[in-house]
Amino acid sequence: MSARKIAQWHDAGLIDAATRDRLLAYETAHARPLVLWAISGIGALAIGLGLVSVIAANWEDIPGLLRLAVHLALIAGMLGVLWWREARLAEDSPWSVEALVFVTAALGLTFFGHLGQVYQTSSPLWQPLAVWLALFAPLLLLMGRSWPTALAVLGGAVWCAWEYVDAVTGYNVTPEPDFDSLMMRLGFITALPVMFAPLAALCRERSARADFWRRLEQLALAYAVAGASFACAFASGGGFVKEVLVSAWWGIAACSAVALVAGFGVLFARRSLSGRMAGAIIVGSGVVLPLAATVNELPAPAALLFMALWAGIAAAALVAQWRGVFQLAVGVIALRLIILSFELAADLLTSGFGLILSGVMILGVAWVAVRVSKRFAPSGEAEA
Repeated sequence: MSARKIAQWHDAGLIDAATRDRLLAYETAHARPLVLWAISGIGALAIGLGLVSVIAANWEDIPGLLRLAVHLALIAGMLGVLWWREARLAEDSPWSVEALVFVTAALGLTFFGHLGQVYQTSSPLWQPLAVWLALFAPLLLLMGRSWPTALAVLGGAVWCAWEYVDAVTGYNVTPEPDFDSLMMRLGFITALPVMFAPLAALCRERSARADFWRRLEQLALAYAVAGASFACAFASGGGFVKEVLVSAWWGIAACSAVALVAGFGVLFARRSLSGRMAGAIIVGSGVVLPLAATVNELPAPAALLFMALWAGIAAAALVAQWRGVFQLAVGVIALRLIILSFELAADLLTSGFGLILSGVMILGVAWVAVRVSKRFAPSGEAEA
């Protein structure tokens, strides 16, 4: 805040002289020399890029063991700083701890690629990702403070799960011996990241890093909703292959079971209104998953199921006073309604009349969505 703005407030009678002086004293004590920081940052960036360029130009000439030793030393050094100075750093600047934790985890992830390059080895990607999660997820969970580390944890888990599916099946659902148990295992693994939601809900009320756990819970909830929404869209296009649909039920049931356990876990771990609504959304996502398979190749019922899911999310957001989530849900329902009109009127769209009708319908849906969002959206944004 500039001193001129504070002076203008005083001149306009918005603050008295004592408040003006306190604001000026506070701003002076907490002033940040942005120009100096920018110059220092440019200098540090130039030095860093120069070091990277020198190493890259001589990469093949540096012995592999030396490179790995330096890589490990960097990780060990950052872990040492976090171990000995984490409390002091968090007191002075929580973002410095966040940056150190994130960079340490990133160095740990790149180490496996570096190791494979030095020893000319390869393995399915899910294996180094699983090892990285086992080694570094505890660090991220114990010291993470905001959304970058929360995203690293959940994103790494989701990435590992889907890489495992790719390695096992190559996304080829051709029936094979013991296919039922395979589908059940894959369904369980792909849904497993949702279990971060009850963990985060449990730790959220008992930790000084409530923002981190809140973000992790939100990301796990978003993953559950995305899975259920994708299942509805998949069913609308007949994505569930008839030849393997019976076996696929085992995988769908496993996904649904994990989501239900996670949802009820959130309900019991966080008894507040916000916690109950978050748990209800995850439970609803778990219920929608098996229903989506029952409407395979039926565009209208699949679309209605999709909109019912998001209508439930809108209702939960309305109860919990999540203004942004409510508006998002209304927008998603409107978009799905527009897509459904194209799906059902594919023949009409080949004519000019059909295009005109669709354009009018799109404008009408958009207008209704805006009106609903403005009229019924919560007046304030409560913490999710």
